[in-house]
Order: sequence, then C-alpha cells, then structure tokens
Amino acid sequence: MLAVHRPSPASVLNGDSVQIPMMIASFQKRFPSLSRDSTAALFHTHEVGPKQCCSAVIQEISAPISTVWSVVRRFDNPQAYKHFLKSCSVIGGDGGNVGSLRQVHVVSGLPAGSSTERLDILDDERHVISFSVVGGDHRLSNYRSVTTLHSSPVSGTVVVESYVVDVPQGNTKEETCDFVDVIVRCNLQSLAKIAENSAAGVKKKTSM
Repeated sequence: MLAVHRPSPASVLNGDSVQIPMMIASFQKRFPSLSRDSTAALFHTHEVGPKQCCSAVIQEISAPISTVWSVVRRFDNPQAYKHFLKSCSVIGGDGGNVGSLRQVHVVSGLPAGSSTERLDILDDERHVISFSVVGGDHRLSNYRSVTTLHSSPVSGTVVVESYVVDVPQGNTKEETCDFVDVIVRCNLQSLAKIAENSAAGVKKKTSM
C-alpha cells in the first residue's frame, strides 16, 4: 500500500506546525501503533511558511526494517533507490555524520541539473534520516525531507517520508506538491522493490 497525504490549505496557517501523518484517519485505523508513535509525531512536524507547501508519502514494504534501513541510511548512495539521480559525490564530511554534504546529479529530462544537500539527522536507533537542500541547479528551494521507518505487524516495515519546500514563483502550492509527490512516490516504490527482493533472496538462502 502507498498513500499520499497533503494538509488542505485551509488547515494550514502561515507559520503553523503541521503533523502530517497524524492527520490520516484511515492510516491510523490500519496501523494504530503509528498514531501513537512518538518518532512519527516528533520528526514529521514541519513549520510551514506563507509561500511553502508540505506533503507526505507512506509506503508499506514487505521486508524487515533492518533491510530497508540498510538502503535508506546511505546518505552517500541515494541513487541506489532514487532513480531520478544518476550520481552522488560526498563533498563535505564522510557521508555518515550529521553535517555531511553531498552533490547529486539528476537524470536528463527533469527541470534540474544538480543539488547540494546536507545531512541533518541520521538516527540508527530510531531509524530516522533527514536532509536539506542547500544549493544547486533546481527550483526546489529550502527543501527539507524527513524519512522514518516503523515496524509493522502487517507488512514488515512502514516508511513515512514528509517534506516542506518553497513554492517556486509562477507555480501554485498544489502544482509544487504534485511534482514532488510523484518523485517521492517513485523513490519509495523503488525502495520497496529493492528491499523486498533483498529480503526474498535472504529467505531463499536460509531455506536451502
């Protein structure tokens, strides 16, 4: 299952803090443990400015959380599952510590060339990673993303990725979120496929 949640404009006042995943009633019903998860409540709360938009994508993955996290935590190798990226170079730090910088290059066909990004959070215990865009050739200014992983008795792992970003001049909030949601959704679907294939391979080996 993949779900997208976006707060309605009327529910977000300038400068408001928005708890994105907590607003999804149907998702809470399916995964009641997540609605009480302090990690989700803490990290998916964004300050939204007057010319910003925010959204969240939620993906179920039929793989252990350790398998999914081994892919997601690699700040130095986002192209492993983010197929809109063709390369990544660590240009500051070692790629594994908060404050590290990476420069990613985007595949042709997208309205961007490169992006410089800073690692803001890498929490192996709570399975949280967050980065901010701090430069580059693109239109997604002040983009900040937070991704958290949660154990699920239904599927194995639930991934929640939320973001806040400036709305480019000439675009609406709806248009901006539509564009970013497509990218995030494709990334998480790719992540699911990679993690599930990896988990299936391990299971096959152990059963032989």
